[in-house]
Formats: sequence, C-alpha cells, structure tokens
Amino acid sequence: MRKIQFLDTTLRDGEQSVGVNLNEHEKLEIAKQLVRLGIDAIEAGFPVASPGDFQAVKRVADEVKGAKIVGFGRATVGDIDQIYQAIKNAEDARIHIFLATSPIHLKYKLRKTEEEVIEAAVEMVKYAKKYFHDVEFSAEDAGRSELPYLAKVTKAIIDAGATVVNIPDTVGYMAPQEYGAMFKYLKENVSNSDKAIFSAHCHDDLGLAVANSLAALQNGADQIEGTINGIGERAGNAALEEIAVSLVTRQDYFKATSNMHLEQIARTSKLISKLTGMIVPGNKAIVGANAFAHEAGIHQDGVLKERSTYEIIKPETVGYFSNKLVLGKHSGRHAFRERLVTLGYSLTDEQIDTAFNKFKELTMKKKEIIDDDLIMIVDDLQLKEVEKQEKYELEYLHIAGDTSISTAMVRMTMPDGSVMEEAARGDGLVDAVYNAIDRISGMRLRLKDYQIKSVGDGRDANGTVYIKVEHEGVMFQGRGNSTNTLEASAKAYIDALNRMLARRDMLGKEGAKREIG
Repeated sequence: MRKIQFLDTTLRDGEQSVGVNLNEHEKLEIAKQLVRLGIDAIEAGFPVASPGDFQAVKRVADEVKGAKIVGFGRATVGDIDQIYQAIKNAEDARIHIFLATSPIHLKYKLRKTEEEVIEAAVEMVKYAKKYFHDVEFSAEDAGRSELPYLAKVTKAIIDAGATVVNIPDTVGYMAPQEYGAMFKYLKENVSNSDKAIFSAHCHDDLGLAVANSLAALQNGADQIEGTINGIGERAGNAALEEIAVSLVTRQDYFKATSNMHLEQIARTSKLISKLTGMIVPGNKAIVGANAFAHEAGIHQDGVLKERSTYEIIKPETVGYFSNKLVLGKHSGRHAFRERLVTLGYSLTDEQIDTAFNKFKELTMKKKEIIDDDLIMIVDDLQLKEVEKQEKYELEYLHIAGDTSISTAMVRMTMPDGSVMEEAARGDGLVDAVYNAIDRISGMRLRLKDYQIKSVGDGRDANGTVYIKVEHEGVMFQGRGNSTNTLEASAKAYIDALNRMLARRDMLGKEGAKREIG
C-alpha cells in the first residue's frame, strides 16, 4: 500500500491568513505538536519576509527534531541564501522555491518568455543544490498553466536536481477530475518523472481543496501539502486532517496510508485555533464541535443501537476522549498528574506544582474541570516559561456601569517593572477597559474584530476572547482566558499590545544592526 507524505504549511501559508501573526514561541509550540501528529515535513516559514520570520524559522530548524524542516522562498539567489542561513542546522532540511508558469503570470507579473522562465528555474534549482540535497520546486499557478509547457518545465527542473515537484492549484481554480488529470499527464509525458516526488498543493477558493488533493493522490501524487483546520490565504488550504482521516476511513478506495497519528488531531486543531485566533466552525469536518453530534431523533436512535449507522468515524480515533475522571476542588495532585499524562503532557515536578496551583485556583471558580481547562492551564504555563521579553501585565481590574455610562479602572505592570493605574469611561464596559489600557500604554489600538469562545459548558465555563487590532497599518491578534469575560477581554487587549511591543523591539534591533554594519 502506498505511503503518502504530508507537508504541513500552517506556519507559512496558514500564517498568511488575514490578521494572523504568530510569534517565535507560538511557531515553535505548533511545530513540536506537528511532530507529535506525525507530519513528515514542516514548512516553517518564509525567512526573507522579515527579521522576525527569519528568527522563527531558524528557531524551529534548530530545535525541532523528528520531521523535515522546509524553508520557503522565491527562486532567487538572495532568497536561497537566506533560507540556507535559517535552516542549515536542521536535523533534516529541504528548500522550497517557486516560480510562476501560467501565461497570465508570465505576461503580467514576471514579464518573461517561456524560455526565460525555464532558464531561471534551472539556474536556481542548480544553485539551491549547492546548499541542499533535497530541493522542492513549485510551478506557481500550475493549475492555469499549459500542460505541454508545464511538462517541459518539470523535466528541466528534475534534470537540474529537483527532488520534489509541486504542482499547485494556487488560486483554487481547478475541479477534481481536471486536477487529477494534470498529474496523470505529467507522470506519463515527463520522461524523468520517476526521479522526483510529485506534490499537490490546493487552495479552497471553490471549496474543492480536499477533493482536488485526493484526486491528485489517485493520479500519482506522493506528497500532499496543506494546513491544519484548512487555514491559509483567502479561503484557505486543503485541511490535512480531513485528508488523513479519509485515507484511513476509505482505505478500501484510496489504498494509501500516511504517518499521521490521528489521535493527535483534536489537540493539534485546538492548539492552532487558539494560537491563531481562527475559531473552528461548528460544522467543520473532523474537528468541528458538531462533527460527532446527533440531534435528529432517527439519528440518535440509530447511534444508540449501533454507532456505525450514522458515525463513520469514532471520536476517539481523532483524539476526542470523554472524561472518565472528573476533576474538582477535592481532586489530588496524583489524579491531576495522571490526567495530564493521558492528555499527552510530560511535565517536570516544578511545572506540575505550578499547574496544580493554577488548577486549584480555577476550582474555586468552577465546580468541574474539563480537559480543555487543563490544556489551557498547561499551554499558558509553557508559553509564559519561554516568553522572557519585557511586557505589560494585568494586575487589577474593576468595572462599573449602567445603561448610560461605563467606567473601568485598570492597574498594569509596565515593561520596565513599574506599576501604573488609570480609569476611563467608554461606550460599554469593554470599551471602557480598553480606553483605560490605552491611557496606561500611551497608544491607541483600533479594534477590528472581537470574538468570545466558551471553553466548556455552564455558567462557570472559562471564556477565551480573541481580538484583532490595528496600529499604524499593521494588524495584531490577541487572546485572553478567564471565567470573567471582561478580564479575558482585558488580557486579550494586553496580549495584542505585547505582540506589538515585541515587533517594535525586533525591528529596532534589526535597524541597529544595519546601522552598525
């Protein structure tokens, strides 16, 4: 049975989603979880995009083991050199470069002839081979390229040393039969096609990314590229979790397997949703909140008699486990530790102590603690341990208001360690809180999006607030957790403020380096 390779581009194409800006520590956390998931290759980012992107890709390459680390860039000498510097210390590295091949891109974007593009592609693949044994080449907008020319490009870059040929549906234009036929044509008409892996990379503009990816697989693709939760540019990318589960559920049809550990899907999906602020729709296949819910009476009756009547996938298969152990204020350290082990965490005694104390604090606000609460506690703990930069922190919040006026008093620790307190009025309680924070920071962020997501059920459920703010034309995201919605709102705003501060510091350091150099 064929083994399909999975390349995850959540950290590159996924982060290109509007309003998503992951920091270095969050990218590292996601990359380590992708290894647990069984991803074969992790596209860590676009190193030349910014100093922060370069450092994040380098950190992932330096520290993440167990998967191939891929650096992405244009087919230029400068990008290739930068990618090499970013991922040269990876345990297993691949460079991924791209150049457009469609008539519309050649005419309007590149302004090159077909022969000039082939010459440039061959030259850059050969240049990349000086650094890397494993070179992936993408024919950008392959879906709208002419097949004879695409075959010519493919043969030339394989002769030049490309080990992976990516045939992307860059704008999500193709239909499944059409996209599958493209792979079949190239396999049959490129004489050296057996010397490279063929890869599919699909966007979801017409809602066909997963279907197109599976069609490519059936016609010779040995690698599928995509993201977790299907996030990405515009309408997003192919959702890798959907493809992986399809291969297992319909193994009789696709006759292919992967290295994916399906029981890690739920945890990976939740982590990425939390860190990107992109909430998973309830009806999303595999990982949506309603994916295994049955409301219709006929369906409920059938499932109670025999699950397979209406469930083709068991929730446990993708990592949705029911709580067999109920945790509350009377639960001890041993039960707490055992639950974390079940969830896949391996913590030091010191980390257990800190997390247990946070757990006890939470039991004073909630009667029962669910797995999502524990995941939130540990993830926040691990993130705080790696974030060493100076930042703002919430110390105290008091709000008051009625139908006509709202007031908030906020006390915060400043990046220099001092403490400041301000009060402000606003058009509603959240607005008052944000106005007070603006007074303390001396900056005013424009709120572009505000969402609340419940973690668990009931009145005492934790709430996570996700926001997007804009400052000087740059978008920043923020998130905050609390059983108090207003406190979560304040934490989310301060989180966005800290991300802005981190970016300013990064750009400042880079500017200083340029002046010294």
